[in-house]
Amino acid sequence: MTTSEVIRIWELSGVERLHLTTDTSVIFKFAVKPFTTEAETLIKLAGHGIPVVAVQAWAIRDHTLGLLTEDLGVPVRTATEEDAASMAALLHATPILGHLDTFDEEALTSLPERGLAALAALQRQGRFLNAWDINRALQRLAPCAKVLAAGAERPPFGLCHGELHPTSIHVGTNGTRLLDLAKAFNGPGLLDLATWFGTRAPAQPQHLNRLIHAYIHAGGHPGAASRRGGLPADRWALGWHRIWAAHWFLTHAAAGHHSRGTDDAHHTIIRRQLIAAVTLLTSSQSTG
Repeated sequence: MTTSEVIRIWELSGVERLHLTTDTSVIFKFAVKPFTTEAETLIKLAGHGIPVVAVQAWAIRDHTLGLLTEDLGVPVRTATEEDAASMAALLHATPILGHLDTFDEEALTSLPERGLAALAALQRQGRFLNAWDINRALQRLAPCAKVLAAGAERPPFGLCHGELHPTSIHVGTNGTRLLDLAKAFNGPGLLDLATWFGTRAPAQPQHLNRLIHAYIHAGGHPGAASRRGGLPADRWALGWHRIWAAHWFLTHAAAGHHSRGTDDAHHTIIRRQLIAAVTLLTSSQSTG
């Protein structure tokens, strides 16, 4: 008999552990757009020798992904910055995957304008009607986005995890594996390193600078610490990661992937991300 154990359920996806016998289990994930590319990404990464969780079966039905992977069990410890640096160095050396979005210099430049377009679409739906703060931040960023995006394609540029958090690296008895690649994209590896710290706490460029140098030491591209868009690499990455994240919430809400019930919470998240981006990318401190 199969029994299930819910690990976590989100609005657009969920994870369960399926107990097939007394000593055998697998992980079942389900997801709707925009998270339906993970199985293909995992399979292609495994083919390139990247240590990822193994896919056992998958299918897409009615625009919903169902994915079975091996159950890696309980981690022996929490992943560290050194683990993140090593795994990112491996991942970013992987050839670009054609089924994923690419965020090159042109695409980054367009993010504030695309965010404004998504906000306008939401407001036509009667949503985000009081988002003057989001609008103002995007209007501040849009005119200088091209200058700020300069250097986006400077190495490291390649496959990025998209959510390189401590929970996305499983350190187990049989080695270290990457998990949760549903938001993977092609783009600047520095954005990936910036995701390690999340966006809830105030940005700490010195912490990312430390991770960048650990990444270089672990075999990452030696140019990772070089300036981009006239900014230090750490501030550039932290700022653009926040713009990318804000754009993600806005465009997917406008496309109907997030319900109206999430608008207030997402408004708070997007405002925090964009205010931080403005400070990181355009304040006098950024060019010091």
